[in-house]
Amino acid sequence: MMKVFQAGLLTIGLAATALPASAQEVTIKVGTARAISVAATLYAMKHGYFKEAGINIDLDYINSSADVMAMVAQNQYQIVEGGVSAGYFNAVAKGLPVMMVADRTSSPLFHNIMLRPELKDKVKSAKDLKGRTIASNGPGSISTYEIGKVMESVGLSLADVEVKVVPFTQMGLALKNGAVDAALLIPPFTYQVQEQGLGAMFIDPDSVQKPQPVALAVNIINTDWANKNKDLVKKYYVAYQRGVRDYCQAYHGGPQRAEMIDLLIKDGIERNPENLQKYPWQSRVINGHVPVESVLDEQEFYIANKFITTKLPLEKLVDHSYVDAADKELGPFVLQNKDSKLPGCR
Repeated sequence: MMKVFQAGLLTIGLAATALPASAQEVTIKVGTARAISVAATLYAMKHGYFKEAGINIDLDYINSSADVMAMVAQNQYQIVEGGVSAGYFNAVAKGLPVMMVADRTSSPLFHNIMLRPELKDKVKSAKDLKGRTIASNGPGSISTYEIGKVMESVGLSLADVEVKVVPFTQMGLALKNGAVDAALLIPPFTYQVQEQGLGAMFIDPDSVQKPQPVALAVNIINTDWANKNKDLVKKYYVAYQRGVRDYCQAYHGGPQRAEMIDLLIKDGIERNPENLQKYPWQSRVINGHVPVESVLDEQEFYIANKFITTKLPLEKLVDHSYVDAADKELGPFVLQNKDSKLPGCR
């Protein structure tokens, strides 16, 4: 995991919420999976949204939320931004103090199952993936769900392919050296792999996944910590949702886009700024709500594929109270670029 810069590099003055310079900041440890949508958090950090709330963000990059669920439950991370993995459902079933509280990434996702270049003329449909090896970023991860949904769309199942765990950052190399036949990649890695000739675009899982929108990545909190710090968590999500709104403006080509691209380049999420200019970004739900129908479908998938055994009611899985309070305080979202035709992030 790589440590990134802490919040508070630049403060913008909102007098109504700014704290005295002498006020002590509370540090919140946050783990986040690498993706373009992390720009919302980076932007909120740089612009002092958290600092104004008396919060210092200690941010780590993680490979998958599935890798760190125990760390959330043990309060080593207070918040994790990552995919809806089987590990989350297992943790809740065991009574561990974790809860989804906000969207992080949802359809349109612009993910892609990419092929080794030499297979692009041999593999014509998802049926041709039968018996082949496909890379996913974590065992029982949301990427595995996406692969499974693609296979189900042609009458097959996850059992008809071999899923190999490979970090997103290594999938291009795995395709190049033949360690896998295909890989489920997310932006910006899809663009990097394509630009470098390491893989060929094949199937966008969003084209077959139902229900829509897909709950891809979420915010998961330690509930023991949150229950003891309710006011702090509310302030966190006001700051967080401000960053999400800025992200959605940038998603639609707003004036924040150039600065967010700079942040993503600086943090190594992408190396080529031109890719971030010309390709679409992952969407987000503007009011922070996790797409709950998708969450329930993901649970059913993990049960069917024996990643989990317990079916849980929705109220045990999702709590929108923090983002609801934040959106009430922030008021209506008004899109700046009203000419944008892009779906999502509204």
